[in-house]
Amino acid sequence: MKKIIAFAFVLVAVICAAVYLGFGTAETATAENDYLRIHVRANSNEQIDQNIKYKVKDEVVKFITPYITECVDKPAAMEVIGGILDGIEDVCDRTLRANGFSYTSKAQIRTEEFPTRVYGELTLEAGVYDALIVELGSGTGDNWWCVIYPPLCFTSASTDVEYRSIIKDIIDKFFN
Repeated sequence: MKKIIAFAFVLVAVICAAVYLGFGTAETATAENDYLRIHVRANSNEQIDQNIKYKVKDEVVKFITPYITECVDKPAAMEVIGGILDGIEDVCDRTLRANGFSYTSKAQIRTEEFPTRVYGELTLEAGVYDALIVELGSGTGDNWWCVIYPPLCFTSASTDVEYRSIIKDIIDKFFN
């Protein structure tokens, strides 16, 4: 009987914590200072410029991933990215040249105002964010965007990830 009462108590505590913390709802980012975004802006909205934007994006993500995966906070991510801006531009320019484009790129970390954006379950509210801005040519075309820190689009598919529930671990420990 004591185990049933204890289990019921733990279950009620878990449910209360889940409601209080908002589990089961989409997360909304209100602390713009917690995120470092990336925007790759195409030269124009012509299809050819939009296509190369995605090729450049793929190469930039490959280049940045080993650097960003070790960052433990946003200031570290900004410092790391700031230190490799020339390398980011080199990757972009090589990709552009290899695909027959004569324009070049410019990479900077800037603070800019952005509209509300949704990334899966995460909503980044409209506001001022720090971002790595990669402009291809004139940079006046539509952009591809993601979040560098926390690394929402900079994870390796080959990395084994184990998801654990601390609540389940506590309950398992209690009953064993």
